[in-house]
Amino acid sequence: MRVLGLAAAALAVTALGATARAGDRAVAVTFDDLPAPPSGVVSTQVPALRENTRKLLKTLMAHKIPVVAFVNEGKLHVEGESDADVDRRSDLLKMWLDAGFELGNHTYSHESLNRTPIAEFEEDVVRGETVTHRLLAERGKTLRYFRHPFLQVGLDLEKRRAFEAFLKDRGYTIAPVTVDNDDYMFAALYADALKKNDRKTARKVGDAYLAYMAQVFPFVEDVSRVLLDREIPQVLLVHASALNADCFGQLATALEARGYRFVTLEQALADPAYRLPDNYVGAWGISWLHHWEITAGKKRSPSPDPPKWITKGYEALSRR
Repeated sequence: MRVLGLAAAALAVTALGATARAGDRAVAVTFDDLPAPPSGVVSTQVPALRENTRKLLKTLMAHKIPVVAFVNEGKLHVEGESDADVDRRSDLLKMWLDAGFELGNHTYSHESLNRTPIAEFEEDVVRGETVTHRLLAERGKTLRYFRHPFLQVGLDLEKRRAFEAFLKDRGYTIAPVTVDNDDYMFAALYADALKKNDRKTARKVGDAYLAYMAQVFPFVEDVSRVLLDREIPQVLLVHASALNADCFGQLATALEARGYRFVTLEQALADPAYRLPDNYVGAWGISWLHHWEITAGKKRSPSPDPPKWITKGYEALSRR
């Protein structure tokens, strides 16, 4: 159900502003945590996930947005469910492919490279290929992209480079992110409100999400100009949540008003910026714009934060 009003859409368009000619800017859209992040949906039962997926895909197709969506195959296997249930959950991935979108590997278990021994982490990558590889192969396609869980690339450069060599040997291209954001916080509060049938709070969270994203995009544009003397094709990370199922169409409209055209991940990564030196390692999973800043010896630009009430609400939910 759509709970966001016209005021939210107007807020997003106004705040982003039509500051560029149509098509002057470009963004590749990626979704993480397929079939869906458990904390970001009302239910993880297959019928509810199917409806959430249907709404997301309808919006993406309406705006003609090419997408790479990253899968955690561990979410296909739920304790107590049968092989037939695994197949039904796998059918959710087929919906993305049938709509013309691409799937990538986000590991099986969504563990952190920072905290997991590299051999164990590599095994989890391979385990996360099984269903996705088969579904792509049935359509004559290959599994091309990998996305680091939490955007964590390792605590030391030796481990980072070793894992990158492993990915290259398996034919993967790393999917970087330049438009990182905290949509998962908003998504958890949004889903919690929907579970309680609290549409007023859901609407408030959705409006706050659009207003927050209205700060995020100008921020990454500014960082690009300062660091590279130009704006680059950005790569957006969001999650396959109920929030985005209801909100993403309004965000897409706002981006179009700001002069963005939607491009494939392959097209975005063809920009030479994505071949800049990158030696970042550390505890934080941060955007590649920040990787490049740190590698160049610059201070990391402070990203916009969600409103405090969103952060506090998310922390309270996490403690339940």
